[in-house]
Amino acid sequence: MTTRLPTTTDVTRLEIDGAPATADALRARALDTFGHFTAMQVRDGRVRGLGLHLARLDAATRELFDQGLDGERVRDLVRHALAGDGGDGAAGVIADASVRVYVHAPDGAPSLMVTVRPPTELPAAMADRAQALKSVAYVRPVAHIKHLGGFAQAYHGRAARRAGYDEALLTGPDGEISEGAITNVAFFDGHEVVWPDAPHLAGITMQLLEAGLADAGLPWRRGPVRLRNLPGYRAAFVANSWGVSPVRRVDDLELALDEKLMATVAGVYEEVPRDLI
Repeated sequence: MTTRLPTTTDVTRLEIDGAPATADALRARALDTFGHFTAMQVRDGRVRGLGLHLARLDAATRELFDQGLDGERVRDLVRHALAGDGGDGAAGVIADASVRVYVHAPDGAPSLMVTVRPPTELPAAMADRAQALKSVAYVRPVAHIKHLGGFAQAYHGRAARRAGYDEALLTGPDGEISEGAITNVAFFDGHEVVWPDAPHLAGITMQLLEAGLADAGLPWRRGPVRLRNLPGYRAAFVANSWGVSPVRRVDDLELALDEKLMATVAGVYEEVPRDLI
């Protein structure tokens, strides 16, 4: 039985550079897949790891468009979209939301599209979040950037769900694991957490966990992890902007739900203060 985690598909608000999106502006973005984005969960107008989100956007904009991206501009545009004063009739401040910031450069300068959707909440009980992962032979190109070329991730993710799984697990040559389709993944050998070091996106939640796990008495490292070696691990979990969830199965390999591990990992994440946008 799969764990159907919540999804957020309905866009409540959509603004481009602080104004309601026009048909022409949306058409330009629909025809231009060269860009990048970040995704965040906003609660009471605050975000965990806001500085990391801003640094991600700036670094990717420099790499893709040879220009920096001012973090204050990003914050202003997100606040504007959440405030609902863009002239599109969607009045009222939204305090809790799933927010994405997309960066294109249709005229040479960075242009930002902000989308606001309902917030995503994981089930409270870890057992209700536990995921089954289906391994697939695919590694994202330019994996260190959260870019817009996500067709293969969506394809493999949908195929995994049709096969009764919750998420695709991306692997390269010799079954080396890199990441999930929309998550980072970590494995626990009973002593330390191992993050796969194959090409992957360093997710914001992953970075926040890395900053706090050792202080919580849980050492971690990055290293190669291959499918054939998974029986040597005691447990695993995935992490993304929604939070952290245990892994209960990879292909046909059942994994135990390590309550102590997940309590520590979730505790580290929950203790990260939210930054005011």
